[in-house]
Amino acid sequence: MELNRKLFDCVAKSAATVHVTQVCIGLGFTAVTTSGGGIGIAATGVALSGRNSGNFDLKDFEDRPAADLLPAILSSAPMERTMAMALINALNQPAALNLPEDPGNTILFDHFGIFSGARVAMVGYFPPLVRFLESRQVPLSVVDDNRGIGDKKVFYRQLAGWADVLILTGTSIINNSVERILSHAGPDLKTIIMGPSTPMLPGAFSHLPVHMLAGTAITDLPQTLKKVRHGGGAHSLKGISRKVYQLI
Repeated sequence: MELNRKLFDCVAKSAATVHVTQVCIGLGFTAVTTSGGGIGIAATGVALSGRNSGNFDLKDFEDRPAADLLPAILSSAPMERTMAMALINALNQPAALNLPEDPGNTILFDHFGIFSGARVAMVGYFPPLVRFLESRQVPLSVVDDNRGIGDKKVFYRQLAGWADVLILTGTSIINNSVERILSHAGPDLKTIIMGPSTPMLPGAFSHLPVHMLAGTAITDLPQTLKKVRHGGGAHSLKGISRKVYQLI
């Protein structure tokens, strides 16, 4: 996957200067911290799909160079990619903290005309966002494999012509589906990748029709690790992180 390779390249220099200090794998998120004080998270759900706890045989990357874990973004194993994505977000945390905030998704809605008749396609079911869009009668099509929602063949046809805006979860990167999905994009489709797993590294997406990144910058390391250990989901990050964005 070219995207995975570009993510690797974006942070390889940073990875060469720090060690991994903690890897915390929770039911909702996986967190990685570094000796440089960084912390990043990535959704664990993709890696857990169809697996039972105890079925993983994972390497111990704690107290090892971050450069040892980073190549796992190229791995065929979802849990290894999850850990590597959390590391990438940890290495990029200082830059992410300097990005502007969009706590209420106002930029997303206004910039892409979502309340002005735009038809929205969504990969990954965001319950609060779906409920909000439906309450505003926004034309919406959703596909989510884990929840058994949607028909992929129909959805891909919609990307080619019906949809004006595509919202992808950051977990689409972890499950290596971003490039496949975007291969069906029509010429005028505007794409947003959003969610706590999203790496705020626009250079990694230069070969893809991606127009906005909307991710999470952690502001409270100890509390984030606690939330991860306790199986917290995205809602648990409120107050200990910032919702940041970058237009591409």
